[in-house]
Amino acid sequence: MTLQVFSAWDRTQIAELKTHDAKELEHKLARAHATFLNRDAWLKPHQRSAVLQRLAALVEARKEQLALLIAKEGGKPYPDALVEATRAIDGIRNGADALRTLGGEEVPMGLSAASEGRWAFTIREPIGVVAAISAFNHPLNLIVHQVVPAIATGCPVIIKPASTTPLCCQQFVELVWEAGLGPEWVDIFLPPNNELAEKLATDQRVSFLSFIGSGRVGWSLRSKLAPGTRYALEHGGSAPCIVDASAEIEKIIEPLTKGGYYHAGQVCVSTQRIFVHESKFDALAQALCARVAKLRVADPSLKDTEVGPLILPKEVERVGQWVTEAVAAGATLALGGKRVSETTYQPTVLIEPPSAAKVTREEVFGPVTCLYRFRALDEAIAAANSLPLAFQASIFTQQLDAALRSAERLDASTVLINDHTAFRTDWMPFAGRKHSGYGIGGIPYTMHEMTEHKMLVFRR
Repeated sequence: MTLQVFSAWDRTQIAELKTHDAKELEHKLARAHATFLNRDAWLKPHQRSAVLQRLAALVEARKEQLALLIAKEGGKPYPDALVEATRAIDGIRNGADALRTLGGEEVPMGLSAASEGRWAFTIREPIGVVAAISAFNHPLNLIVHQVVPAIATGCPVIIKPASTTPLCCQQFVELVWEAGLGPEWVDIFLPPNNELAEKLATDQRVSFLSFIGSGRVGWSLRSKLAPGTRYALEHGGSAPCIVDASAEIEKIIEPLTKGGYYHAGQVCVSTQRIFVHESKFDALAQALCARVAKLRVADPSLKDTEVGPLILPKEVERVGQWVTEAVAAGATLALGGKRVSETTYQPTVLIEPPSAAKVTREEVFGPVTCLYRFRALDEAIAAANSLPLAFQASIFTQQLDAALRSAERLDASTVLINDHTAFRTDWMPFAGRKHSGYGIGGIPYTMHEMTEHKMLVFRR
């Protein structure tokens, strides 16, 4: 069977790849497992670091080509795709750099009579075979976040990219091979169906599952993992942002626009629910709509495009339905609300959709932001915390008390002060809470997740 890959913008076919069947999956798993069991063939840290340094150079040489591929298969506007490719290069180097500090620690002995005469410390060992299942919205950088920590820690890894965006992953894996690691260490898996993807994730030879995607699939896979398999799940959110009475409207419109409409809102921490103090509400709504109306929706391969397509036409249909339902339930359509083409949806602003509306209680994953009034800060915090989703949150304020109170009380893994919710760097911890995920991402943190402590005790 083959996998046809289409341009997210105009749905033209751009590639056709051969898929892998159950026999090929078994071969990949058996080879990876045998590689891990052969301790004599484990690569030394300096060897892994050298591979990563060569890989970074190879990716850098192809940065613009990869950025264009990100734009074509994933629909991310070229300027943002170029940023993604640049981040990927830095992420690879980050993995090499983190090897300098990845280690164990001394465990004090002699604190009891029974522990006298002993010296103890821990070391870190690779956990084993890693199965990585990735998402479409960052088709290069997410692969980097899952594969590079495995390379750095010495874990064989099999990566399954999103079926809509496999080309960046394929090129990246080929560059890994060119950098000096063979398919026994890093391999790609392109199944024809989800059943085989599940077999990869749940195989007893897999020691660690890295999953980026929907909560429905991620939590289902977790329930089927083999005993002892560790896992990291990164799902979606419905990121809240608070704008308090002291915020300076003219300074926050650009970050709000970036946070809400970057990659057409197809980001797990995209700014979706904006809670605005009633004294600033009208001014902010007017200014935000004026700025969002100017966003250029166009072919993502163009250098001045700001908003591109959604990944599939059915997602455009879904977002449109959610907006229509919200308006029917009482929301005010302040801007947008129209399907521009088969693949694109107009950047949209909704005012006070009801709490039961899908755009309020679920992740839109589209170019839609929702504005809500509040009077007291605690009221906004309570609304922000009202969902079972919790990832990143933010507040715009000039008041230290408001910033600190929000930082303490917002249910989020990261609280950003005077910035949008979609900010991250690749070396910071990145994690969903509650239904939004489990485990900690960020390259150095994932490296810790992919290793196990081993205790060594010497008796004198």
